Parts: sequence; structure tokens; C-alpha cells
Amino acid sequence: MSLSVSISPSGTPVVAALQEDGAPGTADSQEQRIIDAFEAGAGEGLLQLAGLNERALPPDVAFLREFARRYLTALCHRPATEEQQAEPLGPPGREELGFVALSAPPMRGLEYLSAEALAGWWEALDKRVQAAIIAEPGGATAYLARLNPLWHMVGRVTFHLAENKRNPEQPFAFLATYASRISAQNRVQHMPLGQALTQYIGASQRSTLLNLLKPVQVASERSALIKHLVESRRIYHPQAWTPQQAYQFLKEIPLLDESGVLVRLPDWWKAAAPPRPVVNVTMGSKRKSHLDKDAILDLDVAVELEGQRLSRQETDALLQSAGGLMLLRGKWVEVDKAKLAEALDQWEKVSRQAEDGEISFLEGMRLLAGVRMGPAAQAVEQTEASWAQVSAGPWLRETLEQLGDPERLAAEPPPGLDAQLRPYQQTGVGWLRFMMQLRLGACLADDMGLGKTIQVLGLLLHQKAEQAGAATPNLLVAPASLLANWQAEIARFAPSIKAVILHPSQNSADLADERQLSETLADCDLAITTYGMLARLQSVRDRPWRLAILDEAQAIKNHSTRQSRSAKELKSQGRIVMTGTPVENRLGDLWSLFDFLNPGLLGGATTFSKYVNQLAGQNQPNYGPLRRLVRPYILRRLKTDKRVIADLPDKTEMQTWCSLSPQQAVLYSHSVKELADVLEQTPDEGIQRKGLILSYLMRFKQICNHPSQWLGDGKYEPGHSGKFARLGEVCEELAQRQEKVLIFTQFREITAPLADYLAAIFHRPGLILHGQTPVAKRRLLVEDFQRPQGPPFFVLSLKAGGTGLNLTSASHVIHFDRWWNPAVENQATDRAFRIGQKKNVFVHKFVCAGTVEEKIDKMIQEKVGLSRQLLDQDTSGEALLTQMNNEEILRFVSLDLRRI
Repeated sequence: MSLSVSISPSGTPVVAALQEDGAPGTADSQEQRIIDAFEAGAGEGLLQLAGLNERALPPDVAFLREFARRYLTALCHRPATEEQQAEPLGPPGREELGFVALSAPPMRGLEYLSAEALAGWWEALDKRVQAAIIAEPGGATAYLARLNPLWHMVGRVTFHLAENKRNPEQPFAFLATYASRISAQNRVQHMPLGQALTQYIGASQRSTLLNLLKPVQVASERSALIKHLVESRRIYHPQAWTPQQAYQFLKEIPLLDESGVLVRLPDWWKAAAPPRPVVNVTMGSKRKSHLDKDAILDLDVAVELEGQRLSRQETDALLQSAGGLMLLRGKWVEVDKAKLAEALDQWEKVSRQAEDGEISFLEGMRLLAGVRMGPAAQAVEQTEASWAQVSAGPWLRETLEQLGDPERLAAEPPPGLDAQLRPYQQTGVGWLRFMMQLRLGACLADDMGLGKTIQVLGLLLHQKAEQAGAATPNLLVAPASLLANWQAEIARFAPSIKAVILHPSQNSADLADERQLSETLADCDLAITTYGMLARLQSVRDRPWRLAILDEAQAIKNHSTRQSRSAKELKSQGRIVMTGTPVENRLGDLWSLFDFLNPGLLGGATTFSKYVNQLAGQNQPNYGPLRRLVRPYILRRLKTDKRVIADLPDKTEMQTWCSLSPQQAVLYSHSVKELADVLEQTPDEGIQRKGLILSYLMRFKQICNHPSQWLGDGKYEPGHSGKFARLGEVCEELAQRQEKVLIFTQFREITAPLADYLAAIFHRPGLILHGQTPVAKRRLLVEDFQRPQGPPFFVLSLKAGGTGLNLTSASHVIHFDRWWNPAVENQATDRAFRIGQKKNVFVHKFVCAGTVEEKIDKMIQEKVGLSRQLLDQDTSGEALLTQMNNEEILRFVSLDLRRI
């Protein structure tokens, strides 16, 4: 089956036919019915899946089907009275739904899956089913029978088991009842099953009696105990039972559930987790200064009951007992002496094999999460998990709780930071400091626009204030397109951090030479390089660093690439990765990321692949243990988080710095030189000079966009434009997040190339609107974009799309090229940021570093001197620039080689 599931930002399940690379696929007739059902609504889609009997389903589709069947199972177990069947069936509790969400397999939008989202699915499904029940002549029973015989649970007979403390020899009582009616107190009225024989007497009541007793008959065919009760007719009378009889009954509860018989038990017995003594393995009671891959944890093995350690005498008594139900410390508990002995032997063996009763931190974390991977897991994989448990000792438990609740770690404001951190950003800085103190790799995975850069700078400022004397510098690795961003952010927010760029474009030293590299790094706080340079410079990989930080860490998602291998060769005390792309949705990418962050935590590539394949091959794969294993090392805040939303401005504007490609730099430099030659031959005043300058300003803008826009060759190779590269990086993250975006440009001719490029990134076509778009078509384009599952991006020319449109389904606005007047840009931004917008809007203003774009942007930001005139809405910025003398205009448009 080629169906794939994604969760939309609103928490709605979306089903589509996709290929492995995410491109649209072709659905067969059955798959198309499912897709159409989900487009009609979550309830319709889930109901369609519930009746699908295929065994081999993709894990994400199987997850939806099992959720739908969970609802129908609950519906079948509800008393079949007209009063209750007419009422909505409320969803399970938040905690139960939280466990369901945790067990979900990887899928797009997994971060939106929550207990609240699942509750919404449940309510949508219940609304759909209840409407069908009302329309069904025979009510719920007839509807369930028509839907699928498996859901037709005829009869409501209940078997009761209770304690009988007055009889030590037979301390349990059994009674079979049936639900006859609803009492005045709105409760189910239970009557002894024997009374059904008299109540339903006569030929006219025979079918009713047979329907009532049918589940009992089915149960007697599956259970020897129930068969004996039926044949001896003792099932119609109260019974006094021994512990052995009661235990036999308790073990057959799954058979009774499958037969349609309801069971009521003492509160202390939970079928999924019955009270029993277990082998408890405690790790990490003793404090450790750090928890890197070389750390070890103390290990203690004991037999416990409900958290209380049993004495050796009590343990021996359990191992020598007959098993079954046993009264221990005044409580009835389940005892399987063979399984208990096996678990105790296996773990004591592990403890003996561990040096001095200790275990590696990585192995301990896997065992705590329940991930069966590694030597200790292999040694105990034969042990039944329900008879052994692994828990964290006091110190490790406290540490893990702090990692899971970063708000507890909020530190004081970073010294020397020229900004006021928002509370969630302050929390992020405190979490990063805590992780680095423990020497644990940290993944800062906040949504785009929430300020990952400033949080890392806050950490570096704390680090700088705490160090005494010369210290080992930190290393930051980023895509070349982000070097200008980091330089600008450091200069703006943390000017006290001394940063050097390890790149030939900005550093004349021979960086491959150890001596020259050391001289370059003297008194340096932060060295910044690119992934490409890191792969080429062995000197950088061999040098010890305090922290190794990777920005846009999806660059190492493919572990076999040269840049991934180079990053993992780095030697550092701590490691940090920054990414806005969800990291848990593709398990191969997740392994590569953690192979850098915390090597060995997820085992080797082969071991991890084998584990994942085994997991996916299960009937109902549970990815919860794997997610628990990696969660402490990931800090991810979403823009949809209410705690974050309340702290964000409605509109966040940011400069997105872009580098020029070699092709752009050559064209731009040649154009500057050509302008200088032409100006020398042109009179200082007049229309000819103004027109000349305006034409060259337009040329510079076009070259900054893409060389093909100026050359007119129609090729538009993405690699030939720094802006195209940066646009791809930004939109790849938005595609993963399923967020919509508007892209504004002042040039109609580039709208189609932009749309073609973005369609490959989003794996879906978008929309285009410019001056030649018919007016009648514009309304249809807007309506199409505004649909929840409408096109993911909209490319608009600034003049045609900058006013009059309502595009509030977009939460991101990109100004691909800058207008001279920011008021025009703001009007375009307001297509998304307007009445009806329920999301925060993030505005990305693309600027090519070292070009005329950066100089205009700087004037707009500072609002001094000439910028006051440029910002005058009644004055043309281009016209004012034409009034500069030759030296001023050439200085204004010239390339800053250091910046590019």
C-alpha cells in the first residue's frame, strides 16, 4: 500500500498516496476511497480504515486503523441500552491518549500529535458513528453487526470476582450477572444470571435468552473453567473459590473479553499490570559529574513489591511457593516463580558481568527507555519484561526530570547580551548550559523564527564569563549561506564574542597549516566554518574544541556523506546541533544526528537498522521506547505551543542573509566595472545619466536574484544563486512543518522559475499571481490557497499581489528581493498579517551580503541620513540615488569582498 499519513498543524490526520521520496504517488481504487474518506473528515476516514482487513499496512496507516478499532471496541463494551447508546462516547483520559500518541510510528507532522489531537479524532469518529446508529432501524446492535461481525458483541453478561475475607480456605467469591435495565439512579441494574432463566421464560423470549447467553457459550468453548461452570450449571449460582481457582479465572480474562463477556474484578487486580513482585534494577543512585559516552552508572538488583524492597527470606519464600495468587504483606499478588527466578538470575548475571556492579551510561539509558539494543539488553531479552523493571536511582531520576522539564533550568540572563531574551529563550539557554555541564549532546530543535541563534549566543556568553584565562575556543559549522547571518547576529547581540571565519573568502591564513591555524585562533572565542571547509581541513578536525556546534544539522542526516563523516571526527567536550526540521520523523536521519551528538546511544548503523526493521515488522509496532530514549536530548518548542504563542509578537521580522554564488559575484563585479566606465563618458547631469543609473540598479537586483534573470538564458540552475539556495533551505523546513508561505518579488519574469524550484521542494505545485493574471482568476487562486489542504506556496509579484488579497492561511512571508520603500513591503506582508489571521506571522527579508541590497537594508534599519529620504513615501528612492555623484554611487553599489 502506497498510502502515507501526515498530521496537519491543526492536529488533523491527512492521508495521501506518496512515493518514498515524498513525491505524489498513484492510488488504486481502494486507496482512493480511503483518501476521499479522510478529505470528507477525520471521522469518515477513520471509520473507513477500521473495516480494512489487510494485514500488511504501513505503520502510520496501521496506527490510524488501530486507533479507530480502539474506539469501536469501547463502543461494543458499553451497556447496550437505548439511553446510553444515544449518548456520545467520550474519549479516554488524557494520560491514556498520551501513551497512544507516544507509541505512534514516524510520520510527517508527528510533533502535532498530542492527547488533545487524539481526543478530537475520537470525537469526530463518535459523531460519525452516532449519526449512523440513529439512522439504523435496529440501533447500535444492528449497526455494529452490519459494520463488521467482529464488532457485534451480543449480550451484556458480567462475571464478578470479589474477595471473601470471612473464609480463609476459599477467600474469593464468583458471581455471574446480566444487565437487565437502567435504575432510577441512572446505573446499570445487575441481576444474577440464574434469574434470566425465569425472566425470559416462554417461546417468545427464547431468542432474547439465546442472544444474552451467546457470549457465555462462546466463552465455554474457549475456557475449560467456564465450560465446567456451564455444564455443571454452577454458573447460575454464587461460588466460593480457592486462590488457585481465582487465579485460573484471572488468567483467562483475555478469552472472556474476546467472547464478549464483561468482567468485574477487585480494584487491586489490573489485567494489563497485575500486582506482582518484580525484579527491580536501579541505576544511577550515586552522583556523577558528567554523563558522556564514557560515564558509568552504579547498578543494584533487588526483588520489590510496589516499590518496597523484599527481604531475602520473603524472596526465598516466593521462589519456593506453588505460584498463582499469594498473600504477601497483606496483599494478594501474582507469583510465577519460574519467571521471577529467571528474571532474577539474568539480571544478577548482568550485574556480575558489569565491572564493580556498574553499567555504561549509554547502555543504562537504553534499558531505562525499554530499547532492546546492546549487550545488557541481549543478555535479558529472554526475560519477560513484566517480571523485571529498570528504574533510575534518586540522582539520575532527578537529572532526567530536569532534562524533561527545562523550565526548571532557566538561568540568569547572559552577561553582555544586547537583547532581552523571551522566557522560553531563557529556558533554552539554561537547558543548553545544563546539558554542556553534563557533557551530553544537545539538539536545539525549536521552530523556525523562535531564536535558536540567540540562545546559542547566550550560552557562549555565559561560557565566556565563567572561564578564567585562555580557554579552548568553540567551533561552529554552518552552511556557507549562513555565514553572513552569524556575523550579523554576533555583531548585533553579542559583540564581546571574538569570532573568526575559517574560510578563504575571509581569511588569508593557510588554515591547513597547524601553526597558522593556531595563530588565527589566538584569543578567539568562536571559530566559524562551513561544512565544505570542514571536510577539506584535517587541521580543524584534529584540533580539540570546547564545543562543536552544527547549524542546519540536517546537513549530516545522510551518515554516508563526506561532510557527515567529517563532522563526526570533531574532538570536543560538548556537542550541539541546531535544526528547525522535525528530527524524529525519519529514523535514518535521527540515527545520523545522534551518532554525532551522543555516539553509541542508538548503537551502530547496522544494529540500529536491525532494531528498526524488527520493530516495523511487528503487528503493532511501538515506537514509544525509542522516542523516550532520544527525548531528553532534544529541546523543541513549537509556534503553536500556547506558552510560546503568548510570548511572541504577532509579526516577527528577520533579515535572511544570502551569499553570492561565484557566477553572481563575477557578473556583479563586471557590472560595477562597466558602470564606472560608462559614468566617465556620461554627463554629470541629465535624463541620460539618471536612466543609466536606474538601469544598472535594476541589473544589480536581478543578478542578486539569479544570474539567469539578467542573462535571460532561462536556465535558472538553483546552484548558481545564493538566494535560491537559501530559499531552498528555508522552504525545505517549512515543507516538513506543513506551513504555508507567500513569496514576493518585484519581477514578473522570475515568478515561474521560483514556482518550479519550490514545487520540487514541497513535492507539490504552488500558485503564481502577477500583473498578467486575469482578474477573474485571482479570486479562484486565493480560494484555492486558503483551503486547509490547498497549495503550500504562493509566488506573487509585488505590484499585482501586494494589496487587496486575503491570504491568512500563510504563516510565513518571504520578500525575495527588496523594494526601495518598506511601506510597499509592509503592504505585501499584510496579505497574511491581517484580520482573520490566527497564527503568528514570520517575515523573511532576503538580503545578499556585501551588495547594494545590504547597504539599502542598513539604511532602512538605522533610519539616518539618506535613509530618511528613502523612507519618504512621496519620494522615489531610485530617483534620489541618481543624484549621487559618480564616486558615491560606485561606492554604494560596489561589492564588499569581505562580506560576500
